[in-house]
This record gives sequence, C-alpha cells and structure tokens, in this order.
Amino acid sequence: MKYDPVKRSLGAVFNTTPFLRKLFYHLLNLLLLRSWHIRKELRKLRNSLPAAPAILDAGSGFGQYDYTMSRQFPKAQITAVDVKQEQIDDCNAFFERIGRSDRVKFEYGDLTTYQQPDAYDLALSVDVMEHIEEDVTVFRNLAASLKKGGVLLISTPSDKGGSDVHDDHDDSFIEEHVRDGYAIEDIEAKLKTAGFTSVRSRYAYGTPGKISWRLSMKWPIRIANAGKLLILLLPFYYLVFYPFAFVLNIIDLHTMHKSGTGLIVTAIK
Repeated sequence: MKYDPVKRSLGAVFNTTPFLRKLFYHLLNLLLLRSWHIRKELRKLRNSLPAAPAILDAGSGFGQYDYTMSRQFPKAQITAVDVKQEQIDDCNAFFERIGRSDRVKFEYGDLTTYQQPDAYDLALSVDVMEHIEEDVTVFRNLAASLKKGGVLLISTPSDKGGSDVHDDHDDSFIEEHVRDGYAIEDIEAKLKTAGFTSVRSRYAYGTPGKISWRLSMKWPIRIANAGKLLILLLPFYYLVFYPFAFVLNIIDLHTMHKSGTGLIVTAIK
C-alpha cells in the first residue's frame, strides 16, 4: 500500500494557509500514536538539554516535529534535513510565514552521507530508518554529528509486527519500507557499534496501540486509497471511531509493554 500519495494529497489541502498547516500538524499529533510517544520523550529530555540546544531532525518530512520542538524548546536552533526538495521548500515557506525561520532551517540532506561533526545536542529520527538500507552508516553519521553526551531519539517499527507484517508471507503495509522492523537487540547493537555509549529501548504500539492504529490509520488509509471521493467520508468515520482510538492511545502511552509493533529508542553518545 502506498502511504506517501495519501500524505501528499492531504498536505496539498492543508498547505494553503498557515492556519490550515498548523491544523494539519495538530491532527497528525492526535492521530499518530508515535507522535504521542515522541512528545513524551522530548518532555523527559527538556531539563537535561542545554537552554538553547542545537537540534537535528534527521528526516523531517512535513516538519510537524520541528514545529513541536520549536515550541517546546523556544531557544533551540533546529536544522531539519530531508531528501524531498518539495517538502523542504514547503516547510521553509511555512516557517518563514509564522516567523520562525531564524530558528528552524530546512535543507536537503542524504543521511547516508550527511555529517556535521560535534554540532548537535539532540538528533531526532522518526519513522526514517525503516526506509534506509544502509542503517549502520546513518547511525555512524548521526553519532559523529552529535556532541559528547548528545542524544539520539528514534521511533521505528519493531520486528513484532511492525508495518503490519506478522509472518514471512506478509508484505509491509507501507510499501516504501526496506525493512519491516527491528529487533531490540539488533538496533541496540548497531547503535553501540556506531559510537553510542548508552542505549535504552522500549516497545510502543502494544495491544491498545495496535487496535488504535487500525482504527485511526490503517482503515482510513485503505478508504483513502480506494478513491478520492471516499476521502470525503473520513471526517464522519473519525467522528465515530476516533474517541475509541484516543482512549487507546492514552493507555498505550502509559503502559510498559512486553512487546509491541513500534520501538522508541534513546541513544547517548
């Protein structure tokens, strides 16, 4: 299933005014459980980072996490890199319009080659590593780009059904993925090999999160992929089903899961 065309279609609608763009970010934060977990980890890091941290968003996409971090860390200097020039241009234009372009810059960057030695206090990688074959190379580049004691925060699918793959005969729900998910031992070993001294991992998307993901993401995306006119039904769909997903997200966020289809990884250089 193609996820990017749906994202592009929605992005085009919400990119017409700054108000709609902010609304789009707010909706993404509500719908995407990974955003709930990332924002929780960012709140934990707030007191341990410098007052004016240098932050790298490694794979910035629509820029929703840069918008969040620019609010959570008002003195931060954020560099956001991505390989999609159209999204880079859109994000730079939006942050210029809301008066934050002095603190948030978007630029082209291939993570397999991008490296800024000892430049950042925090690096963020949300739903990126499942798209990149040369993951150890990226981890080395991120480690080199962080200052001593700098933190890398990762969200990525696990091998416990990530990308909705549950056995060897299943295909990834997201066709753009080059891997279906990481085992905790695998990603921790790769990060330590890349130069990180301390790595902490936990599962997200346990049973509550998996149900919520189907309600709030998988089924709506299937509806959207079925035809453009069906997209008009999505507001009514969410009116019925999102309250259930919202409660499930809260439960998932505050539960320590023995297993889950997502991983939240914090690595310290």
